[in-house]
Amino acid sequence: MENKTVSVSQINEYIRSRMDADPVLTSVAVRGEISNYKVYPSGHHYFTLKDEGGALRCVMFKGNAARLRFSPNNGMKVIAMGKISVYPRDGAYQLYCTGLILDGIGDLYAAFEQLKVKLSHEGLFDPAHKKPLPRYPGVIGIVTSSAGAAVHDMLRILRKRYPLTQVRLFPVRVQGVEAPAEIAGAIRYANRFRLADVLFVGRGGGSIEDLWAFNDERVAYAIYQSEIPIISAVGHEPDVTISDFVADLRAATPSNAAELGVPDQDALRQMLDGFSGAMAASLSRLLKANRQHLKMIAASPALHSPTGYLEQRRKSVELLKNRLVSVQIQGVERKKRRYVEMTAKLDAMSPLKVLTRGYAMAQKEDGQVIRSIGQVNTGDKVSITVSDGRIMAAITDKKGNGQ
Repeated sequence: MENKTVSVSQINEYIRSRMDADPVLTSVAVRGEISNYKVYPSGHHYFTLKDEGGALRCVMFKGNAARLRFSPNNGMKVIAMGKISVYPRDGAYQLYCTGLILDGIGDLYAAFEQLKVKLSHEGLFDPAHKKPLPRYPGVIGIVTSSAGAAVHDMLRILRKRYPLTQVRLFPVRVQGVEAPAEIAGAIRYANRFRLADVLFVGRGGGSIEDLWAFNDERVAYAIYQSEIPIISAVGHEPDVTISDFVADLRAATPSNAAELGVPDQDALRQMLDGFSGAMAASLSRLLKANRQHLKMIAASPALHSPTGYLEQRRKSVELLKNRLVSVQIQGVERKKRRYVEMTAKLDAMSPLKVLTRGYAMAQKEDGQVIRSIGQVNTGDKVSITVSDGRIMAAITDKKGNGQ
């Protein structure tokens, strides 16, 4: 039998058609470890799945890759879904991947953990960025579905605990592809026009898929950037979302958010009653003290006998005046005695007293007192002061004590 000759393209197309017709190869789930993972500018993802015995080339086109809830990395153990076919140009078969999940854990959980690590490194969970809640909010904003049970639970508790507050509802979808953008938009809208003093953001419980809008990074950034304090009120007690970590306060449930966001009117009444009692007691003490002071003033002699009071004050002033005069006289006498004593001492030390005893004082023409023969020369004129006047003289000779 003569073999039919075909081209490379024909044989590749033939093999592809046979593989595309195989029901096993058109829908497979392949377990393996990712290696050589690359994302090209076109948006297509290329990688290899391998295990101990072999390797399989894989491609995930842009549309399918956009639906990934986590970021694949080399070394991850995954299950890849899709079909196996031939790429005719290269003649190589490969897995055309339509979806990826982590082997052993769900892809939603993996995406949650990856985003949690990323936002934590960016500081979105830092307690330093948490804003304090207003103690007595005038307006509360609720970002949730208007059709859910959560909003009715919150309204019921708010009316019961603190009916003074005003409530503004920002209705959004809380589930589905459009939900994250609507939730983030409502938060930014409330901030732009400052429509509330505090925001409750959340919904009732559900599966991780139901709550996934609150694990979206768009919602996380909107909460982080909000100038209005936010209470995250998502799901039930065990449910934890990214919004819980970013918000200023996490409530276990929507109902718990209403309890945490406003004070209890019964507790406020008790506190006001306590303040009222304390004020009444303080006023009573003040009135009692003022009555005692009034009685003391009423008993004053000045009120009973004004002339007698004035006479008493006059005598006190006279007594004080006499004391001041006496002290002044005594002071003047002390000054006089001190003056006499100092005068006597100065007189005793006066040079004139020495002159009366027969001594004289010689001075040069410039007034300098002569204490030594070295101060004068023959012919110098000197003045000699005695007790009753001066004698003018001239130096004719000078001799020392030893001459």
